[in-house]
Amino acid sequence: MTDTYSTLHVSLSDGVAYAVIDNPPVNLLDAALMTDLDRFTGAMAVNDDIRVIVFDSADPEFFVAHGDMRIADDLESFAALTLAPEQDPSLNPMMRLHERIRTLPQITIAKLRGLARGGGAELLSAMDLRFAAREHACLAQPEDRMGIIPGAGGTAYLPGLVGRARALEIILGGGLIDAVTAERMGWVNRAVPGAELDHVVDTLAARIAALPPGVAHATVEAVDAAAVSTADGLRKANELFGRLFNTSVAGRLGQEALAAGAQTRDGERRLEALIDGLG
Repeated sequence: MTDTYSTLHVSLSDGVAYAVIDNPPVNLLDAALMTDLDRFTGAMAVNDDIRVIVFDSADPEFFVAHGDMRIADDLESFAALTLAPEQDPSLNPMMRLHERIRTLPQITIAKLRGLARGGGAELLSAMDLRFAAREHACLAQPEDRMGIIPGAGGTAYLPGLVGRARALEIILGGGLIDAVTAERMGWVNRAVPGAELDHVVDTLAARIAALPPGVAHATVEAVDAAAVSTADGLRKANELFGRLFNTSVAGRLGQEALAAGAQTRDGERRLEALIDGLG
């Protein structure tokens, strides 16, 4: 799959798809990159063998610089981009693309090493998880200072990630948010040393990909329902928990855990390692 796209390098390994953005000179979110992301995510949406998608950049300075500013000179061509047609047709193409990414059945994870502004930051915000290199990663939504507002989902995604007040601070202020501050705000999961970024993300991706079928998707469903209301979240979690609890996989793993020492003093001291060793 690595030669299928002009702006992406894609590889697959043990249930994880790695998509590396490579759109010189600065990884603009232009028509070429949007089209490739649309084609790639469309293929992933129907691929049951892939459970996690990791997005990265071939350019350590830029994840995605921002949306292509030349769009303003050719709004008709931009509006005509037929991206993610299953999404709300009243949304613009960037919003439809980001909504497809947000609603993919896989868990999406980003490695942010450098800069992501505007549409690039919104692409990140549409993903499930974001990890940033402490030394160099930065995000920004500078659109207000350019006389517009974020147009690729930022106003919709940020409040759920950082809260209303901080979303307004990020968007109205328009300044660059470093990785450590973004972690404190909740915009990224963690800011880690750049040398450790691959290990942290790849280890997590492998752990998620190895979960029993349906568990990761059920987790997302339950958490998303709770974001609407606690009561909805509890009802959805109860439904999903009951469905999974009655599977043969859950029953077998429970018995294996008990046989390996769960619920004994020694087993409980090392429960995480015990669980990791289950078949």
